Amino acid sequence: MASQLLWFCNWSTLGVCAALKLPQISSVLAARSARGISLPSLLLELAGFLVFLRYQCYYEYPLLTYLEFPILIAQDIILLLCVFHFNGNVKRAAPYIALLVSLWFVLALQKWIIDLALHLCTFISAASKFAQLQYLWRTADSGAVSALTWSLASYTCAARIVTTLMTTSDLTMLTRFVIMLALNIWITATVLRYRVTVEKAE
Repeated sequence: MASQLLWFCNWSTLGVCAALKLPQISSVLAARSARGISLPSLLLELAGFLVFLRYQCYYEYPLLTYLEFPILIAQDIILLLCVFHFNGNVKRAAPYIALLVSLWFVLALQKWIIDLALHLCTFISAASKFAQLQYLWRTADSGAVSALTWSLASYTCAARIVTTLMTTSDLTMLTRFVIMLALNIWITATVLRYRVTVEKAE
């Protein structure tokens, strides 16, 4: 039973993550606008994903416990390019992408760097969520933000709590997933709240 649950959580997370950002990318392309999407939030999320992936590769954790992160990073880069495109300057994305690539190599230079980075990763990822929440509160408009993407992200965090408990029992990673789950649910609720408000106003 435990092995079946682990199999389901691993593969369902991978399946969900394969399409996680597609509703968001689709919303941006359909609206031809990046309205409602916080650029700092997106950049911080990318950095958090990168650190998390590098940490698990460095310590050779089971592949299925982190296979979704390369997919998420690729989707976030596509979304980042969309945001810069609709804000009028795709070339501005180049320095950010170069910085993220450099970060990948710097993280593995010393064990203490990767360990410190993972401890900071929870704060970086939480900051990305708070940046998105702050943007929504300030504008009181969810714009092109996809509630489906954020609700799927909530599911993946819940599934990863289960897989972490059943495999590595890494407390740092477990803490991160619990915090991310709470913040993803909060953002989903906020997006839906402002969507209802705008629809009523119309």
